[in-house]
Amino acid sequence: MPRKGHVRKREVVPDTRFGNPAVAKFISSLMKGGKKSVAERILYGALDKAAEKLGAEPFEVFEKAMGNVAPQIEVRPRRVGGATYQVPVEVSPERGQLLSIRWIISYARSKKGMPMSERLMRELMDAYKNEGSSIKKREDTHKMAEANRAFAHYRW
Repeated sequence: MPRKGHVRKREVVPDTRFGNPAVAKFISSLMKGGKKSVAERILYGALDKAAEKLGAEPFEVFEKAMGNVAPQIEVRPRRVGGATYQVPVEVSPERGQLLSIRWIISYARSKKGMPMSERLMRELMDAYKNEGSSIKKREDTHKMAEANRAFAHYRW
């Protein structure tokens, strides 16, 4: 981070199929070793399979899954007088999107024994239906924030 001024946000080029920057961010996060076409194939394949099984549009599945996983509140450490408190703070929409992308991809990668498109499809379907590992992570985050509500006055 620079000492003076602020860092400008970069413009994200929308993806080719849905024309949505969030999908482009998801593809970039999914990508390994610069293989963007492989990441696109994995995501689009997973969305198509999930949409077919759920009877919905692929982009609708993606949007609802991302919205369901994004947390509303999280805890941030705050040092006050030698003690570190976990202070609950509201999550901005950009950070919520980032966390939901990160959680969905990490839990899809943690499942073993099947192709990545299958694992991602299952995680997206679970998120769409408000169940699964990434939804549990959001609930744990909310519980942690609720448990530390007493320190909310340390918010900055």
